[in-house]
Amino acid sequence: MTKKAFRAESKRLLDLMINSIYTHREIFLRELISNSSDAIDKIYYRALTDESLKFDKDSYFIKIIPDKSNRTLKLIDTGIGMTKEELEENLGIIAKSGSLAFKSENELKDGYDIIGQFGVGFYSAFMVADKVTVISKSPDSDKAWKWESEGAEGYMIEEAEKTDPGTEILLHIKENTEEENFDDYLEEYRLRSIVKKYSDFIRYPIKMDVYTSKKKEDSDEYDTIVEEQTINSMVPIWRKNKSDLSQEDYDNFYSEKHYGFDKPLKHIHFTVDGAISYRALLFIPETKPFDYYTKEYEKGLELYSSGVMIMNKCPDLVPDYFGFVKGLVDSEDLSLNISREILQHDRQLKLIAKNIKNKIKSELLSLLENDREKYESFYESFGRQLKFGVYSDFGTNKEELKDLMMFKSSKEKKYATLKEYVERMPEDQKFIYYASGDSIDKIDKSPQIEAVLDKGYEFLYFTEEIDEFAINVLMSYSDKEFRSVAGKDTGIEPADKALDEKVKEESADLLNDMKELLKDKVSDVKLSTKLRKHPVCLSSEGELTIEMEKVLNTMPDGGGVKAQKVLEINPDHKIYKSLMEALASDKEKLSLYTDILYNQALLIEGLPIEDPVDFADKVSKLMG
Repeated sequence: MTKKAFRAESKRLLDLMINSIYTHREIFLRELISNSSDAIDKIYYRALTDESLKFDKDSYFIKIIPDKSNRTLKLIDTGIGMTKEELEENLGIIAKSGSLAFKSENELKDGYDIIGQFGVGFYSAFMVADKVTVISKSPDSDKAWKWESEGAEGYMIEEAEKTDPGTEILLHIKENTEEENFDDYLEEYRLRSIVKKYSDFIRYPIKMDVYTSKKKEDSDEYDTIVEEQTINSMVPIWRKNKSDLSQEDYDNFYSEKHYGFDKPLKHIHFTVDGAISYRALLFIPETKPFDYYTKEYEKGLELYSSGVMIMNKCPDLVPDYFGFVKGLVDSEDLSLNISREILQHDRQLKLIAKNIKNKIKSELLSLLENDREKYESFYESFGRQLKFGVYSDFGTNKEELKDLMMFKSSKEKKYATLKEYVERMPEDQKFIYYASGDSIDKIDKSPQIEAVLDKGYEFLYFTEEIDEFAINVLMSYSDKEFRSVAGKDTGIEPADKALDEKVKEESADLLNDMKELLKDKVSDVKLSTKLRKHPVCLSSEGELTIEMEKVLNTMPDGGGVKAQKVLEINPDHKIYKSLMEALASDKEKLSLYTDILYNQALLIEGLPIEDPVDFADKVSKLMG
């Protein structure tokens, strides 16, 4: 028997294919199983038109047989098999695909598709095997044939013994190395896990002899017994009719796929037929994973092609702001590269991703409208991610997400959407008001909210660091501009404008002197129109607010950022009278009052004071 060289491929090509095309060695089993599934598909299509062939689906299977003692792994299928010429043609040329040729020659119906289209998948076996033997028999030949190769040096073909059509592939598994434990591919648990991961939904049974322990009768001892078991599910849940599935079925699938330890808040199961056809099963989790807001978290949906998993996490299928969604997409129309691990044309993926994004948004809006309690539960976990979505990419997605956003409101301390807030605004209210702070309790004690409450206006609580950044990008909702209660201009006029003008005139010198005393600390000192009971507060002017300053200064590269602060004095508070008296008679006391009031305003805002000891000394001096 003469060794033949691979017809058009060199050692370099095979080495490249084995070492570079596939990311993980375990992929070899997926590829061989997919080829076996193709072989059974082919005999099925042949039986549709060939009366000499009878196809009984229950008689067709794939079997995996590990043999540790001989260090071999065998795969058997009951498919179409190959003649000597087909072995030569399909296995003698690397990258020759019998499946691709078969697909182009036959119009496939009944929802079936040929998985393998490239022909290099078979050679992935050399990632784990130093010798590969194929024994195959075709219904078109009276003889069976054996193909055997030890790699790039070539192959041999000779006559073999086999009665029924089908193919047996025998892999002699490599010896362990320092980098790789090849023994794994002879272990039952490992083989089962690979099948479960990649080939669980191959439409034919994948069988394996499984060792189990069974207790002896009338004894505490156990016998080890061997049972042939089907180790794949075959029919994926997403290919079943929704009417045949219960909520428990979806919950069990969510748990089996390890999408989370919780139960899904909602599932989205749909099919799309069009320019590209696919099925999708998506889940909105109830609670966020512990690492969700960390760099370690990987978003993405599982991607299948005809029931074979191509990618464990395909990040391009969901936008970052919907990164909490779990689930999968299965399409028979994807154009894949030869390893099936990378998509060849991202246009198809972009189309699927766009449809999925719209579907998720639609389902969330439906949840918001029809099951408020569930939506609020979802928002507690993932609302921050939606706000990040509004802020990121220069606000590209703000129109997409604005109706999904919610904030706690001063009205009953309950969540309100922006739409709900605007709909219940009084006619004389011009702006959407918000107040920022570490918590609702702290905001409620803030002096800046007094004017808004005095007018009977509602405001939104911004208690997360992203809130103001997102709203700054959104700018307005339903033509209503957002205004911070701590901003320089809230748009709320004082009750008595005449009195205000009189006070302004008499206080001009006071404000100028205080501004001079605080010249490096504030951009302005002014009389406040927002304060009612408190003597003093800080507001800001410009795009950067005081809360933004606090957030940015907690970041590694954000130190030193300063908002333009304005010190506001309440002209109706008794402290104002004391300031006027100090202006007239004791400039040193005015300086003392000014510094104490400024530091008091800093403390109210939760900002650090520059010199706590000096502040304490000045308070003591004032008390003395």
